[in-house]
Amino acid sequence: MNGDDEIDENGTEAPERRAAEEIEALKAEIATLKDRVLRALADAENMRKRAEREKSEAGQYAIARFAREVLGVSDNFNRALAACPPEMREDADPALRAVVDGVEATERELQAVLARHGVKPIEAEGARFDPNLHQAIAEVPGGDAAPGTIVDVVQTGYMIGERLLRPAMVTVAKAVGNANGSGNDGDEPGGRLDTKA
Repeated sequence: MNGDDEIDENGTEAPERRAAEEIEALKAEIATLKDRVLRALADAENMRKRAEREKSEAGQYAIARFAREVLGVSDNFNRALAACPPEMREDADPALRAVVDGVEATERELQAVLARHGVKPIEAEGARFDPNLHQAIAEVPGGDAAPGTIVDVVQTGYMIGERLLRPAMVTVAKAVGNANGSGNDGDEPGGRLDTKA
């Protein structure tokens, strides 16, 4: 041993001890950096997935405003067709029948275009009232229908993908002898009914 080397209380020379401490410190730093890299990679992967999902949703739901406005056109086609029921068409002039057939074909094509873009009508008639999908405009005697069942669809509702584009405007069967004493029999226009049966 030369005079520069010191021996600690364990009998280990100081330079070896310092080297061992440096190695341990470097190992700890490597572990910390490895953890940071793994976290950064996980964050980057999460951001990539989120961006893909947002891009997909943006593409799917970007047409929502336009589709909502086009639904008014579909409603008008349906009103026009309802104004000329099938029995009336049979007796109608061939020119009028051709116009009605054209309106029907246009309505079918419009519905097909909407469906290709993920816009689908809500099947509501006879279904249970769901305030997430339906907007009740009146509560009516339901005859044979159970209370809370949709009796009539006044305006078709639509979904775009998994989201509600427009609620179905419906009339709902009320319970026989519905006397709640409040004077409100639930037929306020635009109201949403609470139909717990």
